Amino acid sequence: MIRFHQIKLTLDEEVSALKQKCADKLKIPITDIIDVQIVKESLDARKKPFCFSYTVDVKVKNERKCRYKDAQRVQEYHYEMPKQGTHAEKGRVVVAGFGPGGMYAALLLARCGYRPLVLEKGACMEERIQKVQQFWQNGILDPQCNVQFGEGGAGTFSDGKLTSRSKDLRSHKVLEELVRFGAHKSILYEAYPHIGTDKLRNIVVNIRKEILRLGGEIRFCTPLTDIKIDNHRITHIQADREWILCKALIMAVGHSARDIFSILDEKQILMEQKSFAVGIRIEHPQHLINQAQYGEYASHPRLHAASYRLSYTTKQNRGVYSFCMCPGGTVVNSASHENGLVVNGMSEFARDQENANSALLVQVNPEDTGNQLMSGIHFQQELEQRAFQLGGCNYFAPIQLLKDFMKQKPSAVIGSVQPSILPGYTLCDLHSILPSFISDALLESLPQFDRQLHGFMHDDAILTGVETRSSSPLRIVRHPDSLTSLSLSNLYPCAEGAGYAGGIVSAAIDGIRCAEKVIAYYASDDTIK
Repeated sequence: MIRFHQIKLTLDEEVSALKQKCADKLKIPITDIIDVQIVKESLDARKKPFCFSYTVDVKVKNERKCRYKDAQRVQEYHYEMPKQGTHAEKGRVVVAGFGPGGMYAALLLARCGYRPLVLEKGACMEERIQKVQQFWQNGILDPQCNVQFGEGGAGTFSDGKLTSRSKDLRSHKVLEELVRFGAHKSILYEAYPHIGTDKLRNIVVNIRKEILRLGGEIRFCTPLTDIKIDNHRITHIQADREWILCKALIMAVGHSARDIFSILDEKQILMEQKSFAVGIRIEHPQHLINQAQYGEYASHPRLHAASYRLSYTTKQNRGVYSFCMCPGGTVVNSASHENGLVVNGMSEFARDQENANSALLVQVNPEDTGNQLMSGIHFQQELEQRAFQLGGCNYFAPIQLLKDFMKQKPSAVIGSVQPSILPGYTLCDLHSILPSFISDALLESLPQFDRQLHGFMHDDAILTGVETRSSSPLRIVRHPDSLTSLSLSNLYPCAEGAGYAGGIVSAAIDGIRCAEKVIAYYASDDTIK
């Protein structure tokens, strides 16, 4: 195939015009082009008029005879499946957690004949949706099944972003699998792809059905509660009071699985503190963000709801940045523990709600929270408990208008922006729950963000607290090559909860990598199959 970069289309040109543009570049009849595949599509808004820029792969007749400039010859990417298992089962490969890391690990294991056992603390999608809706409607929290825990992981109730900084070619496999199970094929080439929570829920169920069809077993509402260790190996895991023979454990429990961190700490499994971030959510009218990003093109039908990415380093050298920006979405109450409140953002595929929202996070280092292993978790818990109390002890979220936050005074009335969070909100002063280093960093950063995105300092923008679960404060230390724990030779710490990923794609990649390592180690070992 021949790959061309930066082929431009105006906002009013149809994508079908790419074929003729490629033919012109190759100086061949359009009939000689067999196929044009979009590799990447991005909006070029650096100067007017706006246009779309494409990277495309072109298949042509008699490719060797073609002459071309500013292009390269490439080969299609194909994921090479690991060796399949063939022996009779004498132990289980167990996957703890059914978020992106656990799902992709289990899917690959099942395709290679390993019939994995998946343990998920929360419920299946159908029941989970009911539990979450019940919480948002009347504030009744199920600590075992909520926005954080259940089939699909925390990402199920999010925007479903698929952007990743990873250069790992497995990212192609992650996206291809999502398309196979129901995602729109545009995620394969959009510069900032997303699925949307409404589409993602069905995709997760389809992945579950495939794992079951291939012989895997998934136990919902079944948390991992203990492990037995002998000679630096896990011999058994406990689930629902049952001890199960375990030959390998992929630990993909997510960043909110505080009970698992406690178990591992009791077993003296090597973990370490790491930096993380906490902050608030900010809500603007979506039309304001569209106008700031697109100007005169804001209403063009080819342009999606606009997003943004902002960052700033304070005078104290502390990073502050936007995170998980959700165009046309809602702020969601993501509490998972009683008497604690945490928020996140969510969008559907259409991204057609009235408001845009994003986390504004402040870097938190181990020295900010204390030198004990669990200090970061305790820091998160304290903030979440403060937010719960400030909101009224009924899971109403504490909110404040941006103009009042800057003046450091409580808000008394809502302005032109209507908060989207459920089941409700309480006007307050967020400074009363935020540590001073976080408040000060936000006060310094917000005017800087307004310089980067005109209108960001909208007086009536809503700030909602608190966002504490953007990443794990701990890392389960593992070997860089084998991906096994430094403490246990058959424990594979995986994805966000273990400290090795930061989103759906990177977590899924890590799940694939861990499954590959399990398969490579045991493929010819009779004791695993």
